[in-house]
This record gives sequence, structure tokens and C-alpha cells, in this order.
Amino acid sequence: MNAQRTCLDCGTPLHGRADKKFCNDLCRNNYNNQLNSNSYNLVRNINNILRRNRRIIEELNPSGKTKTTREKLLKNGFDFDYFTSSYKTQAGARYFFCYEQGYLLLDNDEVLLVISKKEFAKMGDGTTSSSS
Repeated sequence: MNAQRTCLDCGTPLHGRADKKFCNDLCRNNYNNQLNSNSYNLVRNINNILRRNRRIIEELNPSGKTKTTREKLLKNGFDFDYFTSSYKTQAGARYFFCYEQGYLLLDNDEVLLVISKKEFAKMGDGTTSSSS
């Protein structure tokens, strides 16, 4: 005799298919949302920071290459701890990118804002070149 199967979310007895785990879509969604909520929150929060950083650079850099100050970025809510990639030039300078929008920390708290040439190349003809 088979043991009584119950819904993994609410515990209601299940009828029907032998591999059925939930009594309805609401229970299935609730179970999976609860199971993944902590990891989803972390990823969502980091993605929000990255998108905000990208938006700030994009707003302050309409021409594609602009200088600004670290203070101005911080006042707009920029978080220097989060970026999607970095690129080190042959001269040793390190650019940090939030997607295609990037920055280079200069002396005297100045920051050079740039757009990645590599991302432009990908959008244009599918080839890539070096970032800066």
C-alpha cells in the first residue's frame, strides 16, 4: 500500500499523478519563492546597486568621456565597491566598468568617466576590441 502523499507547501493530501508534489500553482509558487528568497534578495540587491552605478555614470557622461569628482559620484549614490568588470591598461591604469559604463580613478579625487569601446564594437559589428 502506498503512503499518503501531501503537498510540500501546505500539507494537503495529493490525488492524481504519482509524481505530483503540490496541490496547485499557488502552493508550487509559494514553496519555490520561500526556498529561493534569500539568494534572490542578495542577487536583486546587488543588481540594483550595479544598475544605479551604471545610470549615474551614464547621466554624468553624456559625451562618452568626461571628468568628474569622486564626491559628485558619491553624492549621487554611487557605490565604488560594486562593478561588473575591470580592465588594466599596458601603462598599469585600471578602469572599472558597470556594464559598458566605466571609470578611472585619477589623482586629486578626480574620476574619468568612459564608455567601453569593447561594448561599442559588440553592438556595432559583432567584433571586439580592447576596453578603455
